[in-house]
Parts: sequence; structure tokens; C-alpha cells
Amino acid sequence: MATAIFDPELFGGSQAATAFARTRAAGATYARLNVNWNSIAPSTPPAGFVATDPTSPGYTWDGVDTVVEAAEGAGLTPILDISQPPVWAYETAPTTVNGGSPNVADLGDFATALATHYDGLTAGVPAEHVFQVWNEPNLSLYMSPVSASKYRDMVNAVADAVHAVDPANLVDAGGLDPYGHPKSKKQEWYAIAPLAFMRSLLCLSKGSHPHATCSNPIHFDVWSHHPYTPYINGGPFARAKVPDDVELGDLPKMRSVLKAGVRLGQVVSTQPIQFWVTEFGWNTNPPRKHSPSLALAARWTAESMHQMWLSGVSLVTWFLLDDLPRPSYYQSGLFFHSSSVDQARAKPMRTAFRFPFVAYRHRSTVSVWGRDATSDNKLVAVQRRQGKKGLWRTVALVRSNGYGIFRATVKLKTSKTDWLRAVAPGSGTSLAFSLTSGS
Repeated sequence: MATAIFDPELFGGSQAATAFARTRAAGATYARLNVNWNSIAPSTPPAGFVATDPTSPGYTWDGVDTVVEAAEGAGLTPILDISQPPVWAYETAPTTVNGGSPNVADLGDFATALATHYDGLTAGVPAEHVFQVWNEPNLSLYMSPVSASKYRDMVNAVADAVHAVDPANLVDAGGLDPYGHPKSKKQEWYAIAPLAFMRSLLCLSKGSHPHATCSNPIHFDVWSHHPYTPYINGGPFARAKVPDDVELGDLPKMRSVLKAGVRLGQVVSTQPIQFWVTEFGWNTNPPRKHSPSLALAARWTAESMHQMWLSGVSLVTWFLLDDLPRPSYYQSGLFFHSSSVDQARAKPMRTAFRFPFVAYRHRSTVSVWGRDATSDNKLVAVQRRQGKKGLWRTVALVRSNGYGIFRATVKLKTSKTDWLRAVAPGSGTSLAFSLTSGS
């Protein structure tokens, strides 16, 4: 399981280099970056403009190059998320609320230019290989009208383009909002529930034994989702109350649909399909009221990563390095908001994200799982403390695999007042994990 961070404000601002360094120090090896098409392409194509040629007059790469190079310099792999067409590339124009949708041919041309620019053959320009097609296309705020068939055409256009440049390039589709929201007269925006959108996109019937409903396959290498889960719903184990919505506890259902699409030939890729989370997080109190406490949010962070791993997710992207300033709703940063990134104070969640560890008590055993911060093979000590005070004593040694994942069932008589933690070379010490659920 790899980790990433997505912070569009910090990653695109004057403090980007420091933000990327802190991202890497938090154990992440990827950074999701917005690639705003309209900031690279000309507002009006000049005479002789060739949209597939990144060197064509009118293209301006300096801004995105600066961000990409800063991410690379910190040891991060960028996920380049394409969005925001120029005015001339819209097929359906945006409204004051809804996002409109691009002309598919123009999108394919831009994807060719983007992948060619980052093919590693241009002096001074890094090679980049991961391309995400839009953000939350099942939500009209980002794409309207919401249309699975239109999005399929968009994904296929980007896949054809970037794979023609380099067959090893990865195309990430999905990135879906977790909830459906019906159209109404009072509210302009709407959303199609993610599983309904996904079945339509992959041309699959409903039910436990789906069959193909069309012969129009979609080409991608990664499927991603944004499984935000409300605090009041029960944390990392919660399942959506509305059919076809997808919270953390519903990820296995989404993976099942994905596997059915691959099995039936509705999803085409030259490599094994990966399942990613490209946006997730927990708001905290403080600073936001009616959110989990700092301690509970930290526990939920580790538990959420465990749940995503159990669901087959191989990359988890946290939303926000630092909290946004008030009164923003978004207070899910690994650090509290500060005017200076290097002065921002870390939340306990930062440790849980960097070195997640969980432990669950059974009658005469404890099952443990974690991921060391170095994401490699290490000997991890599992330690116990009886009660909130006292000495920590090593009760087991567990070997992590080449991805830093370790798990074991430890024969150990425990009580609900016990706490466990993990210690690993290069990772330090995880947060203490209470054997009392929810503590």
C-alpha cells in the first residue's frame, strides 16, 4: 500500500517545495496534482496551433512544470489529474454551479500533448507516467451533464493518447464522489450514485452475477474512488445507508464490480488493474466542531487504512496536508493551519498516516496489522502496556513484507485496558492503540 497527499492550495502555491518535503516526510511517495488544461492551453488557439504538439505556440508549461519538478525533487511521484478545459474545448459549457464537459477529441489531443511533454525526452522536463481523468465525474459540479457514456469516451480518448506515447503510462479512471444526489428545483447540482455510475460506465447489469449490457469496453489501468464517510455514520467500518453509495465499508462491493468488469472484458488494460483511493480524510475537533476528537481521528486514520487495504486498495491519498483556514469546512489536514507550512503543528493523525497500526482483541489472541513508514522489509516489535501508564514490553516480533505491510495473530492474554503499539527501524513508534474499541 502506497500513500499520497492531495492539497491543491499548498501544492500550487509559493510554499509548494516545503509542502512536498513535508508530504514525503509523512511517508507518502505520491502527490496528486491538478493539471488545469486551461492554464496550459491558449485561451484562443493561434494560427497554426497543433493541439497534440506540446511545443506548439500557445502552450505554456512553466506553471505546471514548476509544481511537477518540486514534487519530483521531494521524491514524490505525481498523479496528474486532468480537468478544467479552455473555453474553446467545451462541448457543454459550464454554468454558475455545474462544470460542463469537454469535447472528447480536444481532450484526446491535449492528453497527447501532456504525455509527450512528460515523456522524459525533453531536456529539463521529468518523465511522468500517471494520468487521472477528471475529478468526481458522477457529480455535476465537476462534469455536466453527468453521463457515464460520455465519461467512457473521455477515458478512452485519454488512454489511447497517453498509451500511444508510452504503453507503460497509467490511466486512472473514476475518482468518484461517494454519494448520489437527486436533481431538484431548489438545487442546481446533482450526482449519480457511484455504483450506479460505475455499472453504466462498465456496461454491467445489477446483481451478484452481472452480465455485460454493451460491447463498448473502457480502457484504463487504475480505478479510483473517494470513500468519504460521515462521522455520525460510525467511522471506518460504516456502510452507506442508500444503495449504490460507497463509503469505507462498501469498498468491497465496488471492487467486486470492478473485478466483474475485468472478467467480462468490459475493462481493458495491458497490466493488472489497480484499485486506488485518490481522496479521503477525516475532519478533526479541534478545529471543527461536530468532528471526531484528535485522538479518535488518529485511531480512525489507522483503521481506515487497514480497511482500505483489506478491500484491495493499493494507494491511499489523504486530502490536505494542512487544514484550510476558517471558515472552510475542510479541516482534514495532517497539520493544523498555519500561515507558514514549516511552522504548522502536526496532529496525531500525521503519525497514524505515516505509521498506521491496529490491534484487535480476541479471546486468547490479538490480531495486529500495520504498515511501516519506510515501506520495506523490517523487523517490527509489537509492544504492550497494561493500562494508561506503565512500561512498554515487547510481546512479539513481526517481519514486514517488501511493501512495509506486517500482520500477525499474537497469542496473548489481554484485557480491555491494555494498549499495543509497533516500533520499527526507520519508522520510530506508532501511536498507541487501545484494545477498547473506539478509544
